[in-house]
Parts: sequence; structure tokens; C-alpha cells
Amino acid sequence: MQTTTGKVINQLRLNERIEQLSQIGRISETGVCRLALTPEDMDGIIQVRLWMENAGLTTRLDPFGNLIGRLEGADQALPILMIGSHIDSQPYGGRYDGAIGVLGALEAVQCLIENGIQPHMPIEVIAFCDEEGSRFNKGLFGSRGITGQLEEGELERQDKNGVTRREALEAFGCSPSDFEEAIYPPGSIDSYLELHIEQGPVLEALNAPVGLVTGISGPLWLTVTMKGMAGHAGSVPMGMRHDALVGSAKVIAAFDDMVREDPEAPTVGTVGSLRVFPDSRNIIPEEVSFTVDLRDMEIERRNRLEARLMNILDDLSFRYGLTYSLTEDTNSEPRYCAEPIKSVIRSSAEEIGLTLPELMSGPFHDALALSLVCDYGMIFVRSKDGISHHPSEYSSPEDIGLGTEVLYRTIRRMCSGMNQPIILPEEAL
Repeated sequence: MQTTTGKVINQLRLNERIEQLSQIGRISETGVCRLALTPEDMDGIIQVRLWMENAGLTTRLDPFGNLIGRLEGADQALPILMIGSHIDSQPYGGRYDGAIGVLGALEAVQCLIENGIQPHMPIEVIAFCDEEGSRFNKGLFGSRGITGQLEEGELERQDKNGVTRREALEAFGCSPSDFEEAIYPPGSIDSYLELHIEQGPVLEALNAPVGLVTGISGPLWLTVTMKGMAGHAGSVPMGMRHDALVGSAKVIAAFDDMVREDPEAPTVGTVGSLRVFPDSRNIIPEEVSFTVDLRDMEIERRNRLEARLMNILDDLSFRYGLTYSLTEDTNSEPRYCAEPIKSVIRSSAEEIGLTLPELMSGPFHDALALSLVCDYGMIFVRSKDGISHHPSEYSSPEDIGLGTEVLYRTIRRMCSGMNQPIILPEEAL
């Protein structure tokens, strides 16, 4: 069991904020639904913005829907240190995913202010818009937005109610016509830090409260649409059917088998959403759309699996007399954390008696988008039973506090330009 000493952050304040934010969009005793650019999301932003301003940060809501709190540095010409995550959630999500990264960053920067520490460079705490991608089927919107990575047609993406992202942004008070001026110029962001729950079982298996992230696997998101022919369920003989749902089911099962072939590989694959038309008990399905999520830390292996999936689609479409089309929603290569930042995080953890295990991230995070324009580092907090994207998601206040303490000490070292330990009064140890 590791022991820790000398905590600086205000654990009680952090706990209360996490709990208070969890009441916004609450759907069960522990469940949260704050979909991006909804009234619940805005309520969350209003609350976090108030906390930022009370802490002494100047705030703004940018055209992409990002909430940004800024602490000026001694030299405002220096590139900024950016810290953050997101507060939007899955439709059936938990209290901690994203939220601890925003509130932990705020707590860490507030501690700098309360201790009379002005950073050399400006610091920005950001709650990024639509990290999850659950509403418009493409995530990292805010972090890709500020880094100039948005793609054609993103504003016309629709949610399940037919609302476009453009309409949702405008209802949120954001103007897409101002996107260009909200993009950060090259070189203006020095580094990015993100605190996040692990969303997996590794740290719990190692009995470690906090971990050091080495990199983020590359996600490939596809939407596949298979088309056949509708007909009466009672009159069309089985041999004459072109059943899009049966063909889709065969593809999904073959995809799952393929991804499982090498149990030693970190590859994961998921089909998490499926739509059937006309969606009637006694009509043969004519059209089925389903999502594919394929991730791996080795891009070559992921590419090979993608090619095999295309062969599966060709073979099974022919066998069941179907046609298919697909769209690519997300395609990112694996990105690795910067060694100098990892070194600072390790040293910061050692100050309080923590040795951090190192692990990769299967889920993507806003850090993935930031990694294309600056160095980044990530800190993981242990997840009970490895559960996330579910109301039973849980990380203990003690573990979140330790992760936030490591974040605070990392920020303090980085914003002073010196990798020096924090010396506390004897009574704090």
C-alpha cells in the first residue's frame, strides 16, 4: 500500500463541486445525461463558469461552445499551458467522466491563486464542447475546433431528432461564422494536461489510485448502411429474401470474432448503435445502419483489420443479396504522451509518495486533438470495476484528490519553468 503526504488541494471543495455538477442532468441516483449543446449542458457550463470566476479566472464561451477560464501569466507573450477535459456526458452516463478533469484543473489553478503563485505563462482551464460525440456521432468537437481540425459537413450532422449541430450551436449562443477567429494560432499552446478517470480495470488490478498515461489508441469510427428489400414477413420464402438485418447481424458477429482473434493485442471493436427500417415486427428489414468503433495502439494492425472488415462486408452483402455504403466519422492515429511532461508528472507524484504505473488509454480524449498541435500529458484516476459510460461509474474522492494533487504539482512545476519539488511547511507533512 502506498502512503501519501502533504496534500495542498482543497479536497472538500473539489468533492462538493463534483457532487453539485452531478445534479445537473441527473437521470438516476448516480446517472447523468448532459448531451452536448443541450439545456442541461448549458446549465453545467453556467455553474462551472461561476466557479471559475469566483476563483479569479476571466471566462468566455467561444464559438465552438468551449468554456474557457484564463489566469494571466507574468509574461503574456508566452504560449499558454492548457488544462481541461469536458462536462458533456453519454445519454446513460456517470458523474466522473470528463467532469473530474475540468473541476480538478480548476481546483489546481485555484490553489495556485490562493498560494499567491503567478505562473510565468498564461494558463487556461477549458471545458471542451462535445468530447463524447454521442449526440452528433462525432466527438472531440471543441478541441478539434480550436486546433483547426474540423471537417467538411460537421455543422450539418444531425442528432436523432433531426437537429443539426449548427442549429444546436446557435441555440447555445455560439456563432459558427466566428470559428476562424477562435482557432488558436500555431505555437500559441505550449502544452496540454488532462486528468481523467481511467475507464478501465488496470489501475484497480494493480491497487494503484493514480496512473501515468503513455498514449491514446487511434479510434476509427464508421457508419455502415446495408440495404435489401422489404416484404411481408409471412409470405416471402426464406430463400428469396434480401434481409438487411440478417446480413448486418452476420457482419457484426464476424467483426467481433475478428477483433477477438489475438487475445494479447490491445485491439478493441464495438458496434454500439443500430437502426432498422421500417422497424416493424412483420416486415422484412429493408435497411439497417450500424456503427463500428475500432481502436488499436498499432496503426498498422488496425489498418489490416479495417481491410478485413471491408472483405467481410463484400462477402456477406453478396451472399444475402444486399448493397452497402459506409461513411468514415472519425479516423485518428495513436498519439503518445511527451516524455518531458511524463517526467514532471512522475516527479510530482513522488513528492507525495506515489509511484505511478504507466498505461495506455483505449478511450480517446480531448488530449488526442491537442496532441497534433502541442506536447501533452495525462493522469488517470482508478475506476471501480473499470466501469464507465454507465451510472455505476465510480472513482473515490480520495483517488480523485490524489490525482488532482499530482496535477497541481505538475502545473506548478511546469508554470515555473523549473522541475523543482514543492517544499511544504513541516506541519503540512
